[in-house]
Amino acid sequence: MAIEVLKPGLATTVQDLGRPGYYHLGIPVSGGMDTYALTAANLLVGNDAGDAVLEAVFMGPELKFDTDALVAVTGAELPPKVDGVVQPTWTAFTVKAGQTLSFDFLKAGARGYIAVAGGIDVPVVLGSRSTYALGALGGHEGRPLKVGDTLPVGAVKRTVAAGRTVAADLRRGLGNPVVLRALPGLYWHRLTEAAGKGFFEDTWKVAPEADRIAYRFRGGRPLQFVEREQPFGAGSDPSNVVDCPYPYGSIQVPGGTEPIVLHRDAVSGGGYFMVGTVISADMDLIGQMQPNLPVRFEAIDMAGALAARHDRAALLARLAESLA
Repeated sequence: MAIEVLKPGLATTVQDLGRPGYYHLGIPVSGGMDTYALTAANLLVGNDAGDAVLEAVFMGPELKFDTDALVAVTGAELPPKVDGVVQPTWTAFTVKAGQTLSFDFLKAGARGYIAVAGGIDVPVVLGSRSTYALGALGGHEGRPLKVGDTLPVGAVKRTVAAGRTVAADLRRGLGNPVVLRALPGLYWHRLTEAAGKGFFEDTWKVAPEADRIAYRFRGGRPLQFVEREQPFGAGSDPSNVVDCPYPYGSIQVPGGTEPIVLHRDAVSGGGYFMVGTVISADMDLIGQMQPNLPVRFEAIDMAGALAARHDRAALLARLAESLA
């Protein structure tokens, strides 16, 4: 079975749950920006949670199927259409051989996940089929889809019926403003007390510079730093530090003005001050945020972060049980 790409969408890539274990070599985890939605799409069509899907950003692709297939679209409210007939999101539906899957205009969110029973069967690179476009690694030829591409689909693992759906209470919403919980970082002591308090008090907005590498935020007060003699190698800007490793989800603040949250395709180190790290349980939310969306950062301690991770695992367990 294969899928022909008639139109690629804005930036559609093959993604799975990522390739952890290589960050120390400068190779990011990649994978879906919203791993919960990716998992849900796979489970709806009978795939394993980590099978490869298509991640579409803001605009969906147009795909022609050469064989009957079971498909599901989750994440952003990006209504799928089969030969022009609108299908529900978060629900498994059938595409017949010769039919075309396309998409209506985006109604909410930012990234839709398109799962096909059997999974997108591109080669495994370093344990993952995910696309890391900056490094031309994985996915379909290491890049976003183009017109004329042909995507192979793997063998169906479990036969499930069309019409399976994810209950409304298992579909995670963003909120307004979006609240991103963050652990204050190793460099928190570099901030004045007023600046640290203001960072969590202010409402920020997603800037247009938002992609798989990082999301930039604007609108809050500039950060003020405790005076010090800059160490050798840190440069003259008080927000700079001597080069250090960046964790996934870290919040850089170059120049102390606009926070940048590093995401799935981010670099692994550099010399920018980090105010903290967004907890893993909230990283999926960032992948669904559009430019100009209001956002607040909320301070959390390690116990709270671990509790949030436990709650997210419980939500995934409920999802899997509902679709078993």
